[in-house]
Amino acid sequence: MDCEQTIRQVYLYLDGQLTTLRRWQITRHLNRCPPCQHGYDFELELRQVVATRCHDEVPVELKERIADAIGLFEPKAFPERPRAVGESPEDPEG
Repeated sequence: MDCEQTIRQVYLYLDGQLTTLRRWQITRHLNRCPPCQHGYDFELELRQVVATRCHDEVPVELKERIADAIGLFEPKAFPERPRAVGESPEDPEG
């Protein structure tokens, strides 16, 4: 594995989204290549800084809209259809 391949896959490596073989290849390259190891260390440290210091609050309304859009909430019940005069709720035929 060369430097270009390693750098292109460093984010996948950091996210744990590579196969065991690919992770081993990148780890071996990082252990043997100080410039790539330095780049990896920088990205790792940057992620840690962002994770510990960047905490924006997401508005509740936005969370609800997103959850609704991806189906985390049960669908809203359909409104009742209007009943005819004299029709009981249990007997739609009257």
